Amino acid sequence: MKNKTYDFLKRIAMYVLPALATLVMTIFKIWNLPYGEEIGATITAIDTALGIILGISTAKYNRYNMESE
Repeated sequence: MKNKTYDFLKRIAMYVLPALATLVMTIFKIWNLPYGEEIGATITAIDTALGIILGISTAKYNRYNMESE
């Protein structure tokens, strides 16, 4: 994974998706719209999966750099 891609995905996982999940769940609750919790939980699940993928990528990158030194 390229550094630019990693940095972009990391910002999405750390800031955008958690904020979006909170916004959706809050707005849907305030306006009594259906499926707010389900949508928020889906966004959170995607964010969790993305975080795990990025964590694995970071671990592999760090392991590779330690071996090449």
